This record gives sequence, structure tokens and C-alpha cells, in this order.
Amino acid sequence: MTDHTATEVDPRQLVDRFTHTLAGIRGEIRKLIVGQDEVVEQLLVTLMVGGHCLITGMPGTAKTLLVRTLATALGLSFKRIQFTPDLMPTDITGTDILEEDNATGHRSWSFVPGPVFAQVLLADEINRTPPKTQSALLEAMQERSVTVRGNTRTLEAPFFVLATQNPIELEGTYPLPEAQLDRFLFNVLLDYLGADQELAVMQANTSRVDEPQVIACTTAADILQFQWLVRQVPLADDIARKTVQLVRATRPSDAQASELVRKYVRYGASLRATQFLALAAKARALMQGRYHVTTDDLRALAMPVLRHRVLTNYQAESDGLSTDDVLRQIIDSVLPA
Repeated sequence: MTDHTATEVDPRQLVDRFTHTLAGIRGEIRKLIVGQDEVVEQLLVTLMVGGHCLITGMPGTAKTLLVRTLATALGLSFKRIQFTPDLMPTDITGTDILEEDNATGHRSWSFVPGPVFAQVLLADEINRTPPKTQSALLEAMQERSVTVRGNTRTLEAPFFVLATQNPIELEGTYPLPEAQLDRFLFNVLLDYLGADQELAVMQANTSRVDEPQVIACTTAADILQFQWLVRQVPLADDIARKTVQLVRATRPSDAQASELVRKYVRYGASLRATQFLALAAKARALMQGRYHVTTDDLRALAMPVLRHRVLTNYQAESDGLSTDDVLRQIIDSVLPA
């Protein structure tokens, strides 16, 4: 969708449709997903920005169910790849095969598209496959296209990669390359439910035979318009400067880096983090019915934007500090509550 197409829509009507559609999507997701409201909101921000999301959670925390339900509620095509150690890049992108016409005997190459040709792609347990196969997603995530045997094919818009990984299974897993991690807008942590919520899930799934039917609330064209709308949310100069300041504060090479960062951080966040944080903050503001970004938006989204982009060193590990521990102190220093 071009900007010309977007501007043909009355912005006020588009805002009303945006609000109504999001309420519908949330309602459809709640038919199957109990709790995890913050995670759902972060996934919706990802979609409204047009980014990709890495979901980190323990086995059995409904990561796959959440993504499948979201895709259905969005009315988008959905495919799932189960990443395994023997998965090949062509198992993701597709490949050319040589076909022969039985009548003429003529042979020709025919492209068989892989599962990446979907609007919502679930990359399940992405850290279970080697980096060579993981990198097959890089071009798709960044360029929205894939190249096979020198031929580039464009993916249908909108295109989202929602990847899951388990944090505790170290045997047979491969850490994601930093270049690929940087392509993800968020690294969302899917934690255990509270006791009452876990009871509700148990009762629902042991008493009913069929899952509730999830209904599509929007279309691909609507989502592209919503992505355009998000980018129209103004970012005040002081908020823009705070965004830049926060990301730069994670870099030990920066002249203004704190002693904490110099001591515990090996590599800070990239320029892409600055852009993603600003865009995500715009989406969150609009989703909350505001037409301006505040420092609360930055604080709420800084952790999932930065946690997979900041690498701590051996000193942090020795002192028992996680990346989130270090980031909390950085965020509190730049954006005090």
C-alpha cells in the first residue's frame, strides 16, 4: 500500500476502525488464551509496526497456540515451521525443481514455494537449527523477499515472523546470530500463569472437546493502513532525544556511558533499536487512544526492544547479573519513574 492510497482514507475514520479492530482481535484471542495480556499487547504492537517478534518461554506456555490464534484473528495466511537440526534452508524458502512435460519431453524449472510464503510465519523453536538454516530467514525478515538460484521473489504483504525459543534447553540448540537477533523488534518473555489463571486453563481444556472458533477481525489491506496510521503519530523532540539517549546509554564505547555499562556490557544496542523503539512507542500510544508518545511508552517497551540487542560480559555473569538486571538500571537512570 502506498502513502497515496493511505491518505485517501479519512484519518478520523481510520483511527476509529483501528480502535474497534484491536478490541475485536483482543476478544478473539481471549477465547483461547488466558492471561498473558502484556504479551498479547506486545505482539499487537509488533504487527502494527510491521516488525518481527521473538517469543521466549518455557515449554508448555502456549507459545504456538498464541501465534496461531493471533494469525486467525488477523485473517492472514499462516504457516508453521518446526525447526530441527536437520532442517535445510530450502525447506524454508522453497526450491526449483526440474519438471518434464510427458507429451513433449520438454524439461523446465518450476519453483515450489516454501512455508516462508505466508503472511504470518511461526518459526517454532528457531534455536534448534544451525545458523546456516536460521540465516535463510534473514533476507525474508529484512527485505520481504527470498532469492533462490538467483531469482528474487517478493513475499506477500504484510509479512511477520513470530519465532519461539525455549530458554532452558541447551543441548542440541544453537544461539541465534546477532545479525538475525537484531531483525526482531521484540524479545518477549512468556512466563508462567498465575494460580487462578492456570486453574481456569486446566478446567477449560479438560472439560471441552472442541476449541472455540476464532473469527477474523481484519484483512491484510486494513493492517497495511494501520501500519501507515501508526507512523503518523507525532514524536515530540524531547521524546525523540530521550529515545536516542536511552539506546546510546547501552553502548560501553559511548562517551556518556555510565560506569555500570562500561563494567558489565560488552556490546550495546544498534541504531535499529532506536528506530524500533520509536515506532513501537508510537503504536502503543495509538493503541491506548493517545496521539502523542510519552516516556511511559518508552519505559514500557524498552526492555523487550533491548534485551536481545545488549550483550553482557563475563563480569556480569560472575556478579550474578542478567541482561535484564543491567537494562533495568540503565532505563531507571535515563527514564526515572
